[in-house]
Amino acid sequence: MSSTIDSILVEDRVFPPSRAAVEGAAVPGMASYKALCDEAERDPEGFWGRLASEHLRWRKPFTRILDESRAPFYTWFEDGELNVSENCLDVHLENGNADKTAIIFEADDGTVESISYRRLHARVCRIANGMKSLGYGKGDRAIIYLPMSIEAIATMQACARLGVTHSVVFGGFSSRSLHQRIVDVGATLVFTADAQLRGGRPIALKPAVDEALAGEGGEIVRKVIVYKRSGADVAWDDGRDVWLHELEAAQSDICEPVAVESEHPLFILYTSGSTGKPKGVQHSSAGYLLWASLTSQWVFDARPGDVFWCTADVGWVTGHTYIAYGTLAAGMTQVVFEGVPTYPDAGRFWEMIQRHKVSVFYTAPTAIRSLIKAAQASPDTHPRRYDLSSLRLLGSVGEPINPEAWIWYYNNVGNGRCPIVDTWWQTETGGHILAPLPGATPLKPGSCTFALPGISAGIVNEAGEDIPNGRGGYLVIKRPWPAMIRNVWGDSKRFKDSYFPPELKGYYMAGDNAQRDSDGYYWIMGRTDDVLSISGHRLGGTEIESALVAHELVAEAAVVGRPDATTGEAIVAFVILKGRTPEGPQAEALARELRDWVASEVGPIAKPRDIRFGNNLPKTRSGKILRRLLRVVAEGQEVTQDVSTLENPDVLKQFSGVY
Repeated sequence: MSSTIDSILVEDRVFPPSRAAVEGAAVPGMASYKALCDEAERDPEGFWGRLASEHLRWRKPFTRILDESRAPFYTWFEDGELNVSENCLDVHLENGNADKTAIIFEADDGTVESISYRRLHARVCRIANGMKSLGYGKGDRAIIYLPMSIEAIATMQACARLGVTHSVVFGGFSSRSLHQRIVDVGATLVFTADAQLRGGRPIALKPAVDEALAGEGGEIVRKVIVYKRSGADVAWDDGRDVWLHELEAAQSDICEPVAVESEHPLFILYTSGSTGKPKGVQHSSAGYLLWASLTSQWVFDARPGDVFWCTADVGWVTGHTYIAYGTLAAGMTQVVFEGVPTYPDAGRFWEMIQRHKVSVFYTAPTAIRSLIKAAQASPDTHPRRYDLSSLRLLGSVGEPINPEAWIWYYNNVGNGRCPIVDTWWQTETGGHILAPLPGATPLKPGSCTFALPGISAGIVNEAGEDIPNGRGGYLVIKRPWPAMIRNVWGDSKRFKDSYFPPELKGYYMAGDNAQRDSDGYYWIMGRTDDVLSISGHRLGGTEIESALVAHELVAEAAVVGRPDATTGEAIVAFVILKGRTPEGPQAEALARELRDWVASEVGPIAKPRDIRFGNNLPKTRSGKILRRLLRVVAEGQEVTQDVSTLENPDVLKQFSGVY
């Protein structure tokens, strides 16, 4: 059987950059984009060396750019030294940005607090000095288990200032998941809060830390620093627990940043959503920061006066790169939001954009699709009811955005004038890999367009051989780049086996399937384990999902496969409608209609065998659809996996009907 993947989605709508997008852009026009790509192709090391020298402040300049001698354990700028926090904060005290707003924080209840680069720098220094007073410094490791807040970002920066490697754990994870990460990373310090506020209610955090530390291995944690967010009563260990505000109060506003080696681990971030032991993705300091800063400038086209809003949580890599590090290094003003997009109603995002005059808005396709459904059900929350004229650029992150959601986003949020940067990247890549540049790239709805300058991407078969345009295969990156994953913490074999399989010629294997169309545009077709094998045809689930969502009644869809004796696999579609969920004969009739629709859109081979209707898809609190759980449901098995990361653990019960 062929190892290539059939591509069945056709999209011929093209949106060229407007004059306003080109004028003043960081990369103005395709000629500028191609010039950067040509420079990187001619002299890759010279390209990266030039950018690192121009965009980062070094304590000790590097003399060697890339060491490939231990591939795939590549090192970048290894004899150089710098400090990440200095590059994000101190530089702005000297370049005219000191009194520029760094963060506009909006709490769940609508309370707003703004902080300048000068005040954020002082806050970070006080926290770092507090850590030093407790005996922490370079080489130590800290867990950060905090709500979205200025405190979370300041704590990450304080760790970077001292050379303390941090591992942020999303506040929605259970005590079991927290314990697992504390033990694996060997953390001796934990930052947490009494609670976080989401959707109008407090969600306790400190009790989960106490429970996690009570488990075997938890005794290695010497101190727990607690941010008083809600004022809730918490259990207290006088010998271990410290209030953040009391610790800060005794500290100086000045803390000299510690110079660290370029390859010093800045953070370890655990991937989530899979069974078994999570992978601790290890990132460097210099290479990671360089790419975080560059992509903030290139892809988000950072301009003076911008107000940038990335809706991700700092518990995920998007919040690391495009809230805590890259955007601060680029000197941007950004909105940080504690709450959820549907509280107090589904107009919250649009109201905040209107009030804070957001110019660049970066969110997930799952959020967009759920807000489409909400606007249909409650017209008062439709984005056209708000003044969104401040917007000039929209972004998408987290998973492929289907073309119809792209068009809705473009027309209703961007009013037909804001480019959409549809970004493909991963925890492991450190920053954007495939993405349009708003002043250069003609856009195709649903495509993440081209590789960024310096990234050598490709699509190959199982033998690592290039696949021609129009056919799908494994998405790979053929050459190392500075922000790439350095290792899986404590498991080098897993790192090599997962990302650099020998049969793929030493290329980095992304774990996603993709295809390039006749114009060279990349289209993500889903995870490699989401490929459906139907009667000898290998189909990407994302394309079938896009076809379903293009139907006027469908708000969201997720497609998985289940074993079938005749066809190998059968397609199972989980469908969320814009209106009420049907039952009985009405559901059967709609299921037939949707099968016929998919057949007409992409071909009979893609018709779902089973369709299950529900009110919501199973998602993590960050908005990712957990297709692994849907596979279990599709196969008629009992769900025994941990569902503590689900936004609503009972969501799977609604999919009992099969049509």
